[in-house]
Amino acid sequence: MRFSTVELQHLFRAWLIISVAFAILLSGGFSFTEQFLVAVVMAAITVGLGFLLHELAHKFLAQRYGCIAEFRAFDTMLVFALVMSFFGFILAAPGAVFIHGNVNTARNGRISAVGPLVNIALAVVFFILLLFFNMVYPESILTVLARYGLMINGWLALFNMLPFWQLDGAKVLKWNKKIYGLMIAAAIFAMMLPGFAIGG
Repeated sequence: MRFSTVELQHLFRAWLIISVAFAILLSGGFSFTEQFLVAVVMAAITVGLGFLLHELAHKFLAQRYGCIAEFRAFDTMLVFALVMSFFGFILAAPGAVFIHGNVNTARNGRISAVGPLVNIALAVVFFILLLFFNMVYPESILTVLARYGLMINGWLALFNMLPFWQLDGAKVLKWNKKIYGLMIAAAIFAMMLPGFAIGG
């Protein structure tokens, strides 16, 4: 993949702020403590990684189609997420990949679908890790991390598949209704995975 210096700055800024916002949500506030630092690391691995790989998947496929694709952070929404985290709620819209080139309905649908698919795949990975950690390190920080990574990536997949506004789901639905239905089912299944985990 090809990145500009500006794009890398936007990706890092969005990843950092969204990780801090979710850390505030997880720990109940901001503090200069070891506990808060652990919460930031956990958020960066679970929420941050889910967001980052989701956007990079869009970018990768768009560039494979010969398009110009660059991520830009939504600074206003990042500040909003940071403020709302102090009130126990986050509406996360950290940014988006802007695409220019020959993109028809089918290509746009595929580019849109690949982001939530990455989150579904991450949810499965965290589910497997959760099963393992539950057996080997029950009630450890690793178990908590895997459980949170599973839940947040399932939620990210389902939220992004909602069929309205500029969300991925609207573009996938416009492209192929059968694939949209399958992806919605997969996202709902990912949301249900914590219930299948031992002790989850």
